[in-house]
Amino acid sequence: MTEREFLDWVGEKTRAEWVDGEVIVMSPVSTEHDDLQSWLISILRPFVESNDLGRVGGSERAVRLERPRARRLTDIFFVSRERVAAFEKNVFAGSPDVVFEIVSPDSTTRDYRDKLQAYESSGVKEYWIIDPLSHRAEANELAKGRYKAIPGKERAIHSKVIKGFWLRPSWFWQQPLPKVLEILKQLGVR
Repeated sequence: MTEREFLDWVGEKTRAEWVDGEVIVMSPVSTEHDDLQSWLISILRPFVESNDLGRVGGSERAVRLERPRARRLTDIFFVSRERVAAFEKNVFAGSPDVVFEIVSPDSTTRDYRDKLQAYESSGVKEYWIIDPLSHRAEANELAKGRYKAIPGKERAIHSKVIKGFWLRPSWFWQQPLPKVLEILKQLGVR
């Protein structure tokens, strides 16, 4: 299917990606996935806005990558202030600066292999994978065209791209999730 055919076919309620001619229909996410994604956006968006760093997008807006040619639905993405002009009506045209993916049972290979390779070759500067299935979280930074792990510091992962932003992976597995306002205070958001 061409990209134009995909755009004519896909509706607002269809969760699907287009990757170099192939359509990938995605299952609805679990309650746990949705809660974790909403929680993370509730932390990231105010942090980014309060520091005037750029803009945060969610899974309802596609990103259009060039290598490979694709329209991907990321769980969460960040774009620096200097690049927000690339936002179009329903797509971000280009590679986000940071992508966060939350692993679901049907997305393990897609998140750990397919998307990692696509984001790496498309120049996404930082890629976080949050895996509730194995209680594992990792962040990778692009260095010389290849991803390398960002080492944890003080039981936290500190973003190299979103200045001053960090998270403790242990927070992801807490039930209930930590209170958003408490996390924002720890991040210095007032």
